[in-house]
Amino acid sequence: MPRNDPTDTGGLFIGRRPGTGPVRYRAAVQRGGAGRRRVDSVLAALVLAVATLLCLTLWGPQPVAWLWVGSQVNYRTGMVTLGIASAFAGMIAGLLVTLVVASRLDYTWQLLRRAAGHDQKSGMLGRIFMVTAVVAAFAFGVWFLLIEGPGPTFTSR
Repeated sequence: MPRNDPTDTGGLFIGRRPGTGPVRYRAAVQRGGAGRRRVDSVLAALVLAVATLLCLTLWGPQPVAWLWVGSQVNYRTGMVTLGIASAFAGMIAGLLVTLVVASRLDYTWQLLRRAAGHDQKSGMLGRIFMVTAVVAAFAFGVWFLLIEGPGPTFTSR
């Protein structure tokens, strides 16, 4: 095979890029027993569930909490702009912190899946984020169209 083969060099350089070489272990990797792999699988499922619940908070509880904080800032200072700015800044900060924690949980999930004997190369965070967005959009649609939206109400006001 020529030295400039794109599959060998990553397609960009004549030589291999640093850090892209094949992984070579000094000794054979020792796998855990069946019980240890089962425990790792259960732990991976728990970490995945926590990451999913954490991502679900981005679509309801966190924005509502920051809107409440913004309303309190507005009430205490009498400045609507400050209330809106604090709610917006809090939502952005909460989103960033939540995604950092979720990415670390995703990496932990990958490690647990590998320890459980699966060939896990990529994480689930993107898929979790997409699924939670779809679930939140569906729940909002049900709430808006059936419970509080433009249709008739079920109770008298």
